[in-house]
Amino acid sequence: MASHSSSSKADKTIAGVNPAAVQKTGISWRSWATVLLVLILGALVFKSLYALLADVHYRSIVHAVRHTPVSNLLLAVLATAVSYLSLAGYDVSSLRYVGAKVKGTTIGLTSFIAYALGNTVGLGVLTGGTVRMRLYTASGVEASQVAQAVAFNASAFGLGMSTFGALGLLWGAPQIEALAHIPSWLLRALASLLLLGVAGFMVLCKVRREVMLFGRWNLRLPEVGLALRQLLISAVDLSAAAATLWFLLPSGVIDLPTFVAFYAIAMALGVISHVPGGVGVFEAVILLACANHAPTSDIAAALLLYRSIYFLLPLLLATILLAAIEIRAGSGAPVARAAVRLSPWLLTALTLVTGTMLLISGVTPATRHAEELLRLHVPLFVVEASHLIGSVAGLAMLFLARGLLHRLDAAWWASLVLTIIAGILALPKGIAVNEFIVLFLLASLLVISRKQFDRRSSLFSQTFEPGWLIAVACVLAACGWILLFAYRDIDFADRMWWQFAFDDYAPRSMRTLMVVAIMALGLGLWQLFRRSTGVAERPGEEELKRAAEILRKQPAADACLALMGDKSLLFSASGNSFIMYAKHNRSWVALSDPVGEQQEWSELIWRFIELADGYGGRAAFYKVRPQSLPLYLDAGLRVYKLGEEAYVPLDQFNLQGPRRANLRHGVNRAEREGLSFEIVAQARLPAVMAELKIVSDAWLADQDTREKGFSLGGFDQAYILRQPVAVIRRAQKIIAFASLMCPDVSRVEAAIDLMRQLPDAPPGTMDFLFSSLMLHFKEQGFQRFGLGMAPMSGMKDHQLASRWQRFGRILFMHGGRFYNFRGLRNFKDKFDPVWEARYLVSKGGLAPIFTFTDTAALISGGLKGAVSK
Repeated sequence: MASHSSSSKADKTIAGVNPAAVQKTGISWRSWATVLLVLILGALVFKSLYALLADVHYRSIVHAVRHTPVSNLLLAVLATAVSYLSLAGYDVSSLRYVGAKVKGTTIGLTSFIAYALGNTVGLGVLTGGTVRMRLYTASGVEASQVAQAVAFNASAFGLGMSTFGALGLLWGAPQIEALAHIPSWLLRALASLLLLGVAGFMVLCKVRREVMLFGRWNLRLPEVGLALRQLLISAVDLSAAAATLWFLLPSGVIDLPTFVAFYAIAMALGVISHVPGGVGVFEAVILLACANHAPTSDIAAALLLYRSIYFLLPLLLATILLAAIEIRAGSGAPVARAAVRLSPWLLTALTLVTGTMLLISGVTPATRHAEELLRLHVPLFVVEASHLIGSVAGLAMLFLARGLLHRLDAAWWASLVLTIIAGILALPKGIAVNEFIVLFLLASLLVISRKQFDRRSSLFSQTFEPGWLIAVACVLAACGWILLFAYRDIDFADRMWWQFAFDDYAPRSMRTLMVVAIMALGLGLWQLFRRSTGVAERPGEEELKRAAEILRKQPAADACLALMGDKSLLFSASGNSFIMYAKHNRSWVALSDPVGEQQEWSELIWRFIELADGYGGRAAFYKVRPQSLPLYLDAGLRVYKLGEEAYVPLDQFNLQGPRRANLRHGVNRAEREGLSFEIVAQARLPAVMAELKIVSDAWLADQDTREKGFSLGGFDQAYILRQPVAVIRRAQKIIAFASLMCPDVSRVEAAIDLMRQLPDAPPGTMDFLFSSLMLHFKEQGFQRFGLGMAPMSGMKDHQLASRWQRFGRILFMHGGRFYNFRGLRNFKDKFDPVWEARYLVSKGGLAPIFTFTDTAALISGGLKGAVSK
């Protein structure tokens, strides 16, 4: 589909990947197990729905949809609006809970987009939490506060759904007893226990501000007024959402309070299933609840309309809203820019929905009125071709959506062309006016958002994850189920494949689905079996020279680690920027942010992710700075704090005053010991290299450790010779040294890389070295001096903090036997530095754990080195 700006082979050469060294690998057992599990669950859901709709005909559902009163539709739209307005109350409450102040318009925009995406797509790369992180951080809210707000939202929703469901159980226990065969007294007892628990929580919020969980974590409780208001918001939200579907049901089917109980149960099961939007699971529960009170066809029609009104209509409106923001002149505010950058996400979701719509349209019959018009005005071969081409376009859109998510220009062009073609063919296919309107809107929104798809790409190298292929397979399976349901009264026979007539919808649908399935199967097998682990090659001398020229002009001192030569280099198309990375197992780990011109960073990040995906790997970025986090969030990655890095503002550094007393005394004592400080330029390094090696070997032996790599420098002669070295002498003998990273053009940051000293060096030697270096670089006009990172430092122990942060806090406090976390932090604190967070950025799930382990192996030279010195 879509990939890099040049050919795949060229990109792999630039990246340092040797295609000849790549070995093909089969699909892991986990992938097959995932496919099997999804197929089993899907089969069970489809089987249940097929049984529930045993006596229902496709045309009766269509008839019920077409004859739904307009007043009912308007009431459903109004209830949807009330629900989405009340959903903004979750964000208002959560922001108040974390103490963040955000404009009401920003809250409304963020909430609407987040829920429009989250309700339609469900769990995955397009999540409401990421939308909130993107827009609220653009409004000045700290990332940690946004994370707490997201956790508050989830907790509040769970509490509200439990409370509301319990009230519904109390009201409609007899009706639920008849359906679930559970005694009504037991249902009411369970509901009463839930309500008592909620009441107890409210009392606790009234009398306490904090509670201790499991004797370890402090949970900060909301004020009782905030908690009560959140319950009211939940009641309004769930009532309005349930009313949306209730208004679409035939009158008198079920009373609203009882229906709310079933609605809450259906929603809970849909969430637990992790199916996007709970499709299938939700419908099965509602059909069971209402089957004995109204014609099943009317209930099925109501469910179809509910999906369109409550899920698809908000998604379409959210996409139009962002397009309007992009069109509006002067939308240069940070929130507006951040919102516009979400357009590809919404268009991805809308393209997926549109592609699915085209596939379903290809396996369902047209109306009788449309058939009569087609007989009079359209040749048969045009009708046949329209069905086939429209369905193929729908399949292509399912794959192109991934390219849109990655902002690929080729995916944009292909989607636009296919949307126009499918829109033109919608009329001869079956006078599908509604389908034409949706395609016209999608094409218009693509044109308006053209600027967001600026990544040069090819359509033939994109790699799809197994999850994406499984999702496509599920859509095709659903289309097959719909085909069988729509033509359940027809006896299928071999001769039907060759029947061509205006009213032969079943043969036409069979041929269309078969062609689409064969194309999808071929593409899927090609994608799955062409995967390989990839081999990253170390850069040659010419690449290191190119990198050195870029390094001299950029501000980040630790970027000079690229000169170690142990990391591969992925250069931008212009050659003015690069990413340095290494590979261990399936983890492709880039060290820090891209280096070079910042306008090229976004493209480099996407290319690196696609490079790792192309070999079935996990892309991750280690030691990322806070300022660049939006670039990674845009790429669908997640953020995990690693610790904090210290730097000293040199314009404020001196050895005067009581705060610097210890350093001043250490420097004076070092001078009394006869220590001297010197910077050895690169040209003079060969003359002292033998002495430096003696110091390095003695230090390694004394520490009983090995050389490190990746994010730390090692004693490699070629690497040492590429940058100046600071030495400490006593009686002309070198007793300590440190290699320096100091880009000399920008003169923004200088830092120490490799630090070694003789075991018998006087106490305070390193304090003397650090202080002398800071005074030296201050005189040279540098702005700050980097002291390196303190791992796991600055982790939060808040009750709403992530498990990752809580684990990091425990490791920092009690992990001294593995690594001197606190001692390292205390040593750097004596220089009174500024601390800045550093992050690991990767995909979610278990990916950060595997990435963290593989990164430790890269640093220590293998897993054995990671668990030992």
